[in-house]
Amino acid sequence: MKTRPAVLSDVPAIHGLIVELAVYEREPDAVINTMSSLEADLFIHKRCFAEVSELEGEIVGFALYFFGYSTWKGRTLYLEDIYVKESHRNHGIGQALFNTVVEIAKREGVRRMDWQVLEWNTPAIAFYEKNKALLDGEWINGRLYF
Repeated sequence: MKTRPAVLSDVPAIHGLIVELAVYEREPDAVINTMSSLEADLFIHKRCFAEVSELEGEIVGFALYFFGYSTWKGRTLYLEDIYVKESHRNHGIGQALFNTVVEIAKREGVRRMDWQVLEWNTPAIAFYEKNKALLDGEWINGRLYF
């Protein structure tokens, strides 16, 4: 297994994993992002970035992130999603992806790395707790759809 930055030819696999993630998160019809939009955002506009885990030529996991800014802390990194195919979980792939993004955050000099986890996703919560993450229940998420 190797973890590496995504390349253009990975877009169909990443998009497929995004759809799988939506099903896992009980939102099977929520994905409106297209492969062409994902391609443009990753490789033309560079609005976000992705790391993939590849095993025997197959993309089995991905982490998608982007940079943000905190008025208190300065530059931040937001881990939008990390996902590993169900058949490949518990083999260190998620940890490798997470470690890679943490190293990117450190290399880029960000002051904070953020993400969200669903309150019912106990395996993910345990994973983040194992990584000594602060899971803060104080903040309420706000969102607008357009």
